[in-house]
Amino acid sequence: MAGLLDGKVALITGGSTGIGRATAQIFAREGAQVGVADVNAEGAEETVRLIQAAGGAGLFIRADVSQAADTEAMVRTVVETYGRLDCAFNNAGIEGEMQSTQDYSEAAWERVMAINLKGVWLSMKAEIQHMLGHGGGAIVNTASAAGLVAVPSLSAYVAAKHGVVGLTKTAALEYAKAGIRVNAVCPGGVDTPMVQRVFGSNQELAEAAIASEPVGRLAQPAEIGEAVAWLCSDAASFVTGHPMAVDGGMVAQ
Repeated sequence: MAGLLDGKVALITGGSTGIGRATAQIFAREGAQVGVADVNAEGAEETVRLIQAAGGAGLFIRADVSQAADTEAMVRTVVETYGRLDCAFNNAGIEGEMQSTQDYSEAAWERVMAINLKGVWLSMKAEIQHMLGHGGGAIVNTASAAGLVAVPSLSAYVAAKHGVVGLTKTAALEYAKAGIRVNAVCPGGVDTPMVQRVFGSNQELAEAAIASEPVGRLAQPAEIGEAVAWLCSDAASFVTGHPMAVDGGMVAQ
C-alpha cells in the first residue's frame, strides 16, 4: 500500500532531535525522500542513519536557518539531489531564556527571533521560490500553543511563535492560487530535549506543564510528526492558512 507521502521530496529543518527527528522518520516511512537540515551535524546525521536503517532515503544538510545563504543552499541541495521539493517542515527553533519581559536580555531576544521567526521566514522564501516554478507544494511551520496563547516568562518565544502563526496565514493567502499550501502546527507540551531543558531540575514546573494538559500527559514527538505528515500530504489538499493545535486540548480550556 502506498504511503501518505509516497514519491514526494521533503525538507525538514531542526531535524537533529525531538519533533524534527520524529517527523523525518515518519516522512521516510510514508515514502518521502527527506533532506534533514540542522546546525547539529551529529544529531542530524544520526537521524539520517535511522531513516536509512529503516530502508528510507535521507540526506543531511548543515544549515543555520538564521542565515539566508544557508537556507538557499539547503533548498538547492535537496533539489540537486532529489530533483525537486514537494514539501517542507520549518521546525528549527530554540526555547530562549525564562525571564520576565523587563529582565529579558536584548541578546537573548534577538537570538530567539533570529532562529524561531526569521529562520522560518528565510526558509519559506527559499522553498517558495522553488515551488513557484514547479507546480506548487506544501509547507508546514512549527509554531506552538505559545503562538496561540501567552506563557509568562517566555516573552521572546511567545512573540516569535505568534509571529510564525501570522506569517503562515499571510503566506497561505499570497500563494493559494499558485498551488502552495502553508500551515502551522502548534504543539503543547512535548517530551523533547528542548522541553526537558526548560524544566531542568524543576519538578514543580514539570508537574505544572503536565497538569496544564487536559489529556494528563506530554505528547510524544511522533504525535506531532503524524499531524505534519498529514498536512503535507494530498489528503490535506483543501487545508491552508491553518494553525493546527496539536496540544492535548491545552488551548481549548
